[in-house]
Amino acid sequence: MGYLPAGIAFGVLAQVAGVPLWAIMMLSVVLYAGAAQYACLPMLTAGMPIGSMATNIAAINLRHIFYAMPLMRALPTQRVARTYCLFALTDETFSVLTSLPHSERQQLITPLSFYNHMWWIVASLIGGSIGGALGELIPHLDFALLCLFVILAYEQFASIQRYFPIIIAAMAFIIASSLTEQWVLLLAIGICMLLILLRGMWQPKAAQGDHHEQ
Repeated sequence: MGYLPAGIAFGVLAQVAGVPLWAIMMLSVVLYAGAAQYACLPMLTAGMPIGSMATNIAAINLRHIFYAMPLMRALPTQRVARTYCLFALTDETFSVLTSLPHSERQQLITPLSFYNHMWWIVASLIGGSIGGALGELIPHLDFALLCLFVILAYEQFASIQRYFPIIIAAMAFIIASSLTEQWVLLLAIGICMLLILLRGMWQPKAAQGDHHEQ
């Protein structure tokens, strides 16, 4: 249900930006990436070249590669369903799936991905149809997606109780912000990757050291 306000906000903002309703629906059906769709609007308004838009969207969606890794065993075996689940693996779907027991993930990943996609499409249609009237009534609608991310992040932390992802993300953002202004997201993702790899390399060594001591 969290997709309703976020999707409606996208539809309204896209309509205000001058994007026709059919294009709003195409973005929600084919691109289907909340943060990237929000970021796409100023690019479309500015008339940015397709190559530049694709590069920026690819950088924003780079995190989805890491979303797929812990869910590979939960993916359906049927090729079409497997491909669709990888395409529809958004931040919200990942957060819900990883909060479920491992035994339930494979059974629920396909319907959950599909229903989330449909909610987003319906919400985009509602927002695009309402138009700028809601945008004038409720300012800063683009903040709805950030609110949804914050809620999901909190639920994820409450379920897993791990501090290291928060620490790594905060460190990466601080370092990236101090080095660049235009490529903060891409650099922060790269730093996160490096820190996660270093942590993964350090853990087996630490475990071996404890084993030898015993």
